[in-house]
Amino acid sequence: MQIRAVTLISDFGIQDHYTALLKGAILSQHSTLQFIDVSHQVATHDIRQAAYFLKAIYRQYPPGTIHVTAVNNFYTKNFEIICFEHKEQFFIGPNNGIFSLAFDSLDETAIYKIFLDEEAPSLFELIAHGVGLISKGLSITEVGPPLNYFDKKLDIQPVTTDNEVRATITHIDKYENVILNVHKEFFEHIRKNRPIEIYFKHTNPVTTISENYSDVPIGEVMCLFNSVNYLEIAINLGRAASQLDLQKDETIQIKFL
Repeated sequence: MQIRAVTLISDFGIQDHYTALLKGAILSQHSTLQFIDVSHQVATHDIRQAAYFLKAIYRQYPPGTIHVTAVNNFYTKNFEIICFEHKEQFFIGPNNGIFSLAFDSLDETAIYKIFLDEEAPSLFELIAHGVGLISKGLSITEVGPPLNYFDKKLDIQPVTTDNEVRATITHIDKYENVILNVHKEFFEHIRKNRPIEIYFKHTNPVTTISENYSDVPIGEVMCLFNSVNYLEIAINLGRAASQLDLQKDETIQIKFL
């Protein structure tokens, strides 16, 4: 029997029992599953961070993988857990805008609300029901009715002129690398092979895009595109966020000369 992979992203943390509760509920529906814990330390209610993690990892998984995202789950009284298929993989999570941040476009007519014929089913029961049906090979249409309204959120976009981009720090990872909301494709389209200057705080600007962290001496500031192709400020064997006093949601100036 093929073991189906189920990735998990949540803001449950690692102190409490919530992740174990979710896994137990899922296993009670289908016991032959492989859990991959992407992260359970998403900042509380931070759907933008969760969307970044989901966008970063899902392409690396085989067709049929089920991706569960459980962040900001109870944002309304009558919360909805939804399910859809995208690029031969399945996605389950709250209808709170997180998936509109993770994907540029989705077929909204093929998104379904997970339905369980019980009075006030819990978040864990709804997710487990959806995972269980999909993992048993049933059609995604079996999880519940088509969704009436797909909640969308607008992500923070770079502000651009002909010669400048004002980017925003959207994430700081465990190594304190600083990730901006500037994708490589967007950057190169605006740049048009021009020289660059990337400014932050009162330091001298970075004028080159490196390929690897080791391209600069230890302790030196550098910029590169990370594994998800987003522009990153880093220090070779250092901690860019604290050493450069950079924080999430700050603005970074990129000039094209």
